[in-house]
Amino acid sequence: MTRSEKATAIEALKVKFAENDFFYVTDSSTLTVEQVNKLRGLCFEMGIEMRVVKNTLAVKALEQAEDEKGYAPIIEELKGPTTIMFTETSNAPAKVIQEFRKDFDKPILKAAYIDSDVYIGDDQLEALVNLKSKEELLGEVIGLLQSPMSNLISALQSGGNTISGLLKTLEERGAE
Repeated sequence: MTRSEKATAIEALKVKFAENDFFYVTDSSTLTVEQVNKLRGLCFEMGIEMRVVKNTLAVKALEQAEDEKGYAPIIEELKGPTTIMFTETSNAPAKVIQEFRKDFDKPILKAAYIDSDVYIGDDQLEALVNLKSKEELLGEVIGLLQSPMSNLISALQSGGNTISGLLKTLEERGAE
């Protein structure tokens, strides 16, 4: 790889890290080509971009990123074969990894960056799977907001039926 190709690759990775609030650093070595293609297919279905990267290029891209992002612990994990999964849904790669590992030993989670929080080690996979996505959280909030409103509407509707029934009975008695 020439110096200019390296600079281009570093810049592309730097942009990718800047654009994504969620990414996972994994080790998918020892997987066969067929297994990697299956993993790529699962990632594609979930909207995850999977890239095999050279650690030195990823380290340089992360080092050039803003210090406030807190990438330092991730840089320490960039050893050995590395695959990075970029996503817009925080728990999607964790779910893909968990599903894929029902049949295979890898990928192993090295680290995950979730909106300024860093998770280190494969033992964090379960916690990452259980993270709620932005869509799930919004759905819960909307459900909670709708619940009192629907109770109020229901009470008003049933109360309206009671009042109209009472008025009708009083009207009938008055006509007698």
